[in-house]
Amino acid sequence: MKHTRLFVAAVLFTIAFCSLTSAAKTVVEMKDAQGKSVGTIILSESGTKGVVLDIKLHDLPPGKHGIHFHQNAKCDGPDFKSAGPHFNPDGKKHGLENPEGHHAGDMMNLSVSGDGKATMKLTDNDVNLGDGSDSHSLFSNGGTALIVHAKEDDMKTDPSGNSGDRIACGVVTK
Repeated sequence: MKHTRLFVAAVLFTIAFCSLTSAAKTVVEMKDAQGKSVGTIILSESGTKGVVLDIKLHDLPPGKHGIHFHQNAKCDGPDFKSAGPHFNPDGKKHGLENPEGHHAGDMMNLSVSGDGKATMKLTDNDVNLGDGSDSHSLFSNGGTALIVHAKEDDMKTDPSGNSGDRIACGVVTK
């Protein structure tokens, strides 16, 4: 009888834990300049700090590409300039290697294989999926956008790491 209660308690705890972790996910559909889907990025709270990006993209040019959170929840093609500048609530310079700090939306580069696919995980420790009242929430001011750039981010040049044109965009909203 005692073991049965412990088993039931463990099962209930597991169900509750899984429902909490799955509730904090946001699916971002990424589109190219022609409006065609190039895959999804699932955002979830990291176990400690920040947001994990579970990236599953296709039909992109092979190589390394800058990927950043941008200020506005807009993806008007074909240039995606409606997404605005990088998400930067602290007013810092660009680049993870910049001695003056970096934008909250700056991340490591995205790696796209020779077949045009990118399947990887990245973490941005400077943002969260809070209710939007925190300036570092990706939902503050109505949301943000995720942008994939044409070239590799050099991790230091302001304002965008010489990462080139915006080739894919997805709106991040609740």
